[in-house]
Amino acid sequence: MKITSYQQNLLSDTERLTAFYEVIHEKSKGVIYDLGTGSGVLSSWAAPLSRRVYAVEKDPVTAKIAQKNLNAFKNVSLIVNDAKSISFPEKADVIICEMMDTALIDEDQVPVLNSVRKYLKKNGNIIPCGVFNGLEAIDVNIAHPCYYEEKSPHHRLMSELIIYDKINFKEYINPEIDYNITVPINNNGTVTGIKLTTFTLLTPNFICGPTPMLNPPLLVPTNRLTVEKGDEIILKLNYSMGGGLDTLRASVKTFS
Repeated sequence: MKITSYQQNLLSDTERLTAFYEVIHEKSKGVIYDLGTGSGVLSSWAAPLSRRVYAVEKDPVTAKIAQKNLNAFKNVSLIVNDAKSISFPEKADVIICEMMDTALIDEDQVPVLNSVRKYLKKNGNIIPCGVFNGLEAIDVNIAHPCYYEEKSPHHRLMSELIIYDKINFKEYINPEIDYNITVPINNNGTVTGIKLTTFTLLTPNFICGPTPMLNPPLLVPTNRLTVEKGDEIILKLNYSMGGGLDTLRASVKTFS
């Protein structure tokens, strides 16, 4: 399979690939859209199980790679366009859309699905079908949001995980997040940031946690707040899903 270096990273994430492979083999049938097809690997798994696959890729260079990888499948139609701009010729039994990012901030999952969802058949499926977004208060020394990995700055957890948002991809999603969230503190010290964690629902009964290339946790700086165990603080959290990390704002305060 021909791939770019970024696609190589995606294909090297075996946990992510295994999860999608299992669900695509379980759910594929009829007409399938693969939105943001990339290398075409998800389309290649769906094609033998379906009547028609519409593989959509807006980047022309990536689309050329996908075309080479999908040439063997006569029931795959590659569309080089932004999925939000397409009038599909027939409705989908399954929409595969893996434009995922932690809290759905930095990729087009939400705007694309809000545009394309009207083409899904009444009893159709979306893969993934939703996410749970969670947060923890942390003490960390960072100036800008960064994805958590082995080389990331050390952080100390100051609260338990709170699930603050549950999103169903089959329903319209308001991309503008503006929440005031109460966070119970379980350590003495300081809160200087939050850790965002997204859990992906491949199906309603199949949850995939963060992997290196699927929603790695995101560390976000806040103002500095001194706290004690048993305190409750208010987190103000704002961002635009699909708007990018520049839209992300987080601040903490004590109850007035």
